[in-house]
Parts: sequence; C-alpha cells; structure tokens
Amino acid sequence: MDFNLAIMLQESAKRVPDKPVAILDDVRLTYAELDQLSNRVAANLTAVGIGPGDTVGLQLPNLPQFIVAYFGILKAGAIVVPMNVLLKAPEIAFYLSNSQAKMFITFAGVAAEASKGAADAGVSAIYSVNIPGLVEAPELTPFDTLLRGEDPGPQLVSRSPQDTAVIIYTSGTTGRPKGAELSHFTLYMNAEIPGRLFDLEENDVVLTALPLFHVFGLSSIMNLCVLGGATMTLMLRFDAAKALEVIARDKVTVFEGVPTMYFGLLGHPDADSFDLSSLRIAVSGGAAIPAEVIDTFEKKFGVVILEGYGLSETASTTTFNVSAAERKVYSVGKPIWGVDIQIWDKDHNVQPAGKDHVGEVVIRGFNVMNGYFANPEATAEVFAGGWFHSGDLGYLDEDGFLFIVDRLKELIIRGGYNVYPREVEEVLYAHPSVAEAAVVGVPDAKMGEEIKAFVALKAGRTATAEELIAFVRERVAAYKYPRSLEFLASLPKGATGKILKKELPKTPAG
Repeated sequence: MDFNLAIMLQESAKRVPDKPVAILDDVRLTYAELDQLSNRVAANLTAVGIGPGDTVGLQLPNLPQFIVAYFGILKAGAIVVPMNVLLKAPEIAFYLSNSQAKMFITFAGVAAEASKGAADAGVSAIYSVNIPGLVEAPELTPFDTLLRGEDPGPQLVSRSPQDTAVIIYTSGTTGRPKGAELSHFTLYMNAEIPGRLFDLEENDVVLTALPLFHVFGLSSIMNLCVLGGATMTLMLRFDAAKALEVIARDKVTVFEGVPTMYFGLLGHPDADSFDLSSLRIAVSGGAAIPAEVIDTFEKKFGVVILEGYGLSETASTTTFNVSAAERKVYSVGKPIWGVDIQIWDKDHNVQPAGKDHVGEVVIRGFNVMNGYFANPEATAEVFAGGWFHSGDLGYLDEDGFLFIVDRLKELIIRGGYNVYPREVEEVLYAHPSVAEAAVVGVPDAKMGEEIKAFVALKAGRTATAEELIAFVRERVAAYKYPRSLEFLASLPKGATGKILKKELPKTPAG
C-alpha cells in the first residue's frame, strides 16, 4: 500500500483552494498556493538528488516558508528533520550528522550558527530563507531557488504508511537528544483523530504561536489544520499582547498552547480590552497546567481549557479531554481512539486504578514512533516489555481518566519518601504573588535529596522566601515542603514556553 502524508494537502487544495492555510499579519498563503509551491520544492529537491528516505534539516521559525518546505520535502519522499532556531552550532552539527541529513534549510537570522554547524557536520547543501530588507544571508543559497522553474504539476513520491516521514529530536533531558521516527501513518492519524476530538472545521482559525518545529505545533496544529482545511494565524514567537491582538483581529476560534502562554494571557493588564468572543475552545499540552490557572482562565475569559497529553515519541497526542461535558478537570483525559495506556510498576506489573497506585505510564497504539533513529539500544530500552515507556508517573482512575503526577526522572526521594514536584508547585501557584514556580531535588548529605523551589513573582507583587515556604508548609505533609526557595526574574523556558528544569541551578539546599 502506498501512502504519503502530503496527500492531505493535495486533497484540501482541491476542496478549498482559495482559503488561507496560513496568515502572518498582512501575508496570506492559500491552499492552492501552498500545493503549487510545495510541488516546485519537491521537483527541485528531486532534481538535485534528494530522494525517498533521504533526510533534510528544516530550521525555520513560524514563517509560511516552513509549511512550504515541509510539504515539499514530504512530496519528494524525503524525511523532515525539524530543528529549533535557537540551536547553537555544535547542536546543529549533532542533529544534522546524527540524522544523516543531505540538505539543510535554515533561516537567515541564524545563518552564522547554521553555517558553522552544517560545515562541522559535512553538509554543504544549505538554503536560507531570507526576508528582503530585514534579514538576509548572502553567503547562502536562497530558499527561493527551490521555488523556480516551470510548473512541475502534482508531485507525490510513493511511500509506505510505516515509512518515516519526520524525525523529531527529543529535548534530551538525559544525555544527548534522540531522534524519534514518526511515520506517515502515525502523523496522519494524529491529525485525523484529534481533529475530531474538538470538531475542527474549515472555518476554524487556530492561533499558531507554538513553534512548528516542535511536535505539538507540527502535529497538533499544522498537520491537523491542513488535513481539515482550517487556517493557521502564525506568530513568530509568543507574546501575550500580540496574541491578544491577533485573536481579536483574525477572529481566532481555537487557541492551543502550553501553560506559560496561559499565564501570560492571564497576567496581561489590558486583556479585558480585547474582543476574544470568537474563541470557542482552548487546548493545553506540553506540560502539566496548574489547577489554579485552569480555574482562573476559564472564569476570566469564559473559554473551556481541554487538557491533553503526549510526547515527541507519540506524535503529540495520546490522551485528551474531549469536551467540557465529558472532561475531568485536572486530568489529561482518556486515551484517544486506537491508543492503550497502562500503569506499570518498576517490575512491569500492571497497577490497578486509583490514586494510590502511581506508576509509569506506558503506551501502545498507532501514535507511537517507529523507534529512535540509528539508536537500537535506546529503542530496545524504551520498548521494554512491548510497550512504550513514557518516563512519566501517573495513575488511571476508575473511569479510565489519566492523571499525570510527575516525570519519573523528576521524582524527588527525600529521606526515603517520594515527593512529586508537581504537587508542591500546585500549592505555590495558589499563592496570589506567584507567577511561575518549579520544584526540584538538590543534593543533600543527610536526606539524599532536598526540596528546592524556584519562583518568579507577578509584576507589582511581593513575597519573601520565608512567607512562601510557610504557605506551602501549611498545606502539605512535613516531608514535602521546600527547605529553600530562590527568586528569579523568570524561569528558563524552551521554544514552546515549557519550563526547563534542567537549566535551573541544582545547588545544594541552604
């Protein structure tokens, strides 16, 4: 059986050719234009020797050219390797060499790091997306050269459903990043099923502030919108003021974001002056969203937040709360169609339902990756026992709803007691002065690990470390409250806005 993920663009271009697939302020790209431009990219890639199974690095912010290049690479039968625009040269070299990339498409704004990284990886075919008059890289071949030539007509190299379409690199919380191989079929189904879950329609406009090079933006926004014929309104990076402006301007109906984006919208002083009445649904993922944020956001904006759960290795979506009527607040929902979840202890024993039976979340279904590219040892380890090991701790309730407790690797063992950082963070977020919070374990000679909190305060609010520690101490068991607390102007975040605990200073408590 032949199947290429890019067929969903071809079909939408036939159905809604003149509808915008993407908006970036005054720029509009229609489905017909995207189909035609990506055909040109595919034909030109083929002409320079890029064929089925070859890998192409794609390092762009949320520009229309990302979407054009993505579908052009797929149409040529090649594999897309999305890359963060913030990567430094050694990281770029690793991604390109590890994925065995034959070509690299990058952004003129990061040309210096990109060029050095590509050179170190031995990749000489580099194309740069320029923005004339704003940012250009004259030393690199312009991406526009891949758009030249006669109209080649439809391009769609045959692939097998299980062939790899995209290699998404994990964040590398332990060791170097690993490339999760996502197949054409996996990515198609992870657009088809989630699209049904919140009834995405052709007239929907989805705010696209999540980076398209991240699995959440790529799979749960771009692929989903292109399959459904919906419109993405792009933001180069999330900014609360700009997001509010774009929602009102473009009559955004669906907002998909990570918790820090919701913090930003809630904390904006002029939020009430924007017309957000077009919003019909908000979706949260990428990290656990604090209960306090859900409650406050829904009350303030009158929009239900439906929380989901997934990983790079599961092409984004694994569980979802399907509607306000059927959800359980603070749960990440039930497994989507075609996906099974179990809770295992360290000996691979299946745990019964209930919050007293926390274990590792293991997953099986169409959404799971083929494996880690060129890394059979890591693949075998993560599929031990025949199920994918998420590295997340959670439990299933009696109705089958999944509750994520924490990351397995972030579990703090203090004097033999298990402390789940998320539980402590939830308490900190309930304090009126706290804007952001993260709790980590730090080395301690007596207890093995001690509990430390990092906090960023809301603008204009004050609090002392002693006050916040006392606030938590009154609300949790004695072994769970932080023994030290450090204030930061803001907590370190990744490209999606997810708080990066690995970048917090792991100094001993004191």
